[in-house]
Amino acid sequence: MRVAIVHYWFITRRGGEKVVESLLKLYPEADIYTLFYDKDKYGDHLKNHNVYTSKLNTSFFRKHYQKIFPLYPFAVKSLKLKQDYDLIISSESGPAKGISIKNKANHICYIHSPMRYCWGFTNEYLAAINPVLRPLAKFFFRKLKNWDLKTVNNVDLYIANSNNVADRVKKYYGKVAEVVYPPIETKLFKKTLIQDVEKKHYLSFGALTPYKKIDLLVDTFNISGDKLIIIGNGSEKESLVKKAKPNIEFKGFVEDGKLQEYISQSKALLFPGEEDFGMIPLEVMSYGVPVIAFKKGGALETVIENKEDYSKSSGVFFKDQTIVSLQEAIFNFENVQHKFDPYWIRKHAEGFEESKFLYNFSNAIKR
Repeated sequence: MRVAIVHYWFITRRGGEKVVESLLKLYPEADIYTLFYDKDKYGDHLKNHNVYTSKLNTSFFRKHYQKIFPLYPFAVKSLKLKQDYDLIISSESGPAKGISIKNKANHICYIHSPMRYCWGFTNEYLAAINPVLRPLAKFFFRKLKNWDLKTVNNVDLYIANSNNVADRVKKYYGKVAEVVYPPIETKLFKKTLIQDVEKKHYLSFGALTPYKKIDLLVDTFNISGDKLIIIGNGSEKESLVKKAKPNIEFKGFVEDGKLQEYISQSKALLFPGEEDFGMIPLEVMSYGVPVIAFKKGGALETVIENKEDYSKSSGVFFKDQTIVSLQEAIFNFENVQHKFDPYWIRKHAEGFEESKFLYNFSNAIKR
């Protein structure tokens, strides 16, 4: 088949981009279409593929790609398919599904979430914007939402990355989505579990954006004084660094070798946001490290808390995004942390290994 894969952008290599790389194992000759592609930041992961970009793929727009959301419809419109493909796969939590398809190619959307700017999390994004600019941002969010609705029927089949997202697709788009969990890299399960490493800190790992609620971690650890390592970059980093006390260290981007060290030395991963699915907890679980997660969203499908037998648990939950609730969860975790079984945690995460994604996605395509 002639296949095209459409993804919102390749600026950083996070969960959505790893999904595309897995899809390319099913369709190694697929062409790729994207709004923004930064080869220097993204590396060589797409070097053997044709990558076509929008008219906005300039250094200026790439630098501000998250802030220019009002221009996404224009950027998608400027993406022109180079041939009549048999299959279009959009990897989507933004505008990618809106690409214009001239022939009768089947369009399957692997959806990470309906656009968060527009659906369910608008207030969180508005709260992070300068109050003077909020009315303007609200206006553009509404325009983008109206445009997004017009692209819903451009898709023949929605495949959601979780039951959580499938529910949101039903709620906001009125569409039924199949569920195929995203891929966790096989190589993570090949490493030997290190048992005698000293547990030195708690860990936060991922993008520093408003809905991730990293500010809650900073506020909590400012009080406790416990050591917290924060890995990742994003729009919130500068303000978080300013208010963090010395027991909280920001590491930005780290190479794989150093990342493995930080994970292995962690008491637990802290996961305070409401995620669509969340691949990072499973990646950390592959090291046998448990997770302390907010009890909502995708974490409900990856974190298992068995209060009767913590040796068959992959983490613990906290109910509210408040300092008191998180403090209580950390306190409870420290009382039972010796009961967690690293091998059981890894085995649980292995249920989401990449081969299962490829098998299930391929079957959905065939159907």
